Amino acid sequence: MTEVDQPLALDHQHALDRDCTTLSRHVLQQLQSFSAEAQDLSALMNRIALAAKLIARRLTRAGLVEDALGFTGRTNVQGESVKKMDVYANQVFISVFEQSGLVCRLASEEMEQPYYIPENCPIGRYTLLYDPIDGSSNVDINLNVGSIFSIRRQEGNDLDGTAQDLLQNGHQQLAAGYVLYGPSTMLVYSIGRGVHAFTLDPSLGEFILSSENIRIPEHGPVYSVNEGNFWQWEESIRDYTRYVHRHEGYTARYSGALVGDIHRILFQGGVFLYPGTIKKPEGKLRLLYESAPLAFLIEQAGGSASTGTQKILDVIPEKLHARTPLIIGSPEDVALVESFIQEHNREQRDRPILTSKD
Repeated sequence: MTEVDQPLALDHQHALDRDCTTLSRHVLQQLQSFSAEAQDLSALMNRIALAAKLIARRLTRAGLVEDALGFTGRTNVQGESVKKMDVYANQVFISVFEQSGLVCRLASEEMEQPYYIPENCPIGRYTLLYDPIDGSSNVDINLNVGSIFSIRRQEGNDLDGTAQDLLQNGHQQLAAGYVLYGPSTMLVYSIGRGVHAFTLDPSLGEFILSSENIRIPEHGPVYSVNEGNFWQWEESIRDYTRYVHRHEGYTARYSGALVGDIHRILFQGGVFLYPGTIKKPEGKLRLLYESAPLAFLIEQAGGSASTGTQKILDVIPEKLHARTPLIIGSPEDVALVESFIQEHNREQRDRPILTSKD
């Protein structure tokens, strides 16, 4: 081989390696092991990828398929109207994992109680928590939506079916990530060893590694929040919003789909906020299905995730469908939002208490 040929051969080998790095292979490479748990995690990620492919296929044909769009007329356990795509995607995850032999229990924001797979329980010691379609209001108008997932080890026998072992902090997650259904379908995941993105190649039917060891910028220009709720927020969040309005270098981006907004911030930097309101301080987002998985992922990329007063991964839910405020993104931007909350709390503490004599 000549010196001229050698760089070409190396480039070809690099291209071949990229084309061959599938999701299941990447998990095993990350763990540097073929142990039983490594193979389990690889197989679990492969099943999540299969669910993502099925949902992506349905979404690309949603306008042509009968009963793919619109509402079902039902409400879920959260009291929210259920979209037909929510029901379809939820069933896809159930069907895919019923055949896995690995997962004993699935918990979704669309189901009041966990879904048990008795035939898997003797050997399947994992639980999958997921939001099957995040941002489903975007489906009918052909905008980005996503799926969010988290894998936890099942602990104890759970004989009463209450899933009490899930009421633990987010540090107990084995893996977490999301799927973004957009111009291309992307799966972004972490098993506690960095954050990695895969793009679905329709010609191969495989998720292929496209970005490895992603690091979120320390600071970014984007702030993502539904400013339609401005007058429902605590004064601290309103003060932060006024701050970014008055300072150059900030730009508002909000799509109504959590996964899409987080994906932008992961790559470009900035902060996403879904704070509580004065009437509902607990916020809207579900801890186990949305906030904790995304916090796990963002922290692995060097970012931060907070309720405003506590790290999201430290929060212990009191119930399966517990909600929490969420401030997540670049560490400097999250810290800035927290500083407004801390200042407001300090002022509240220091304010003199007026008595009737006063």
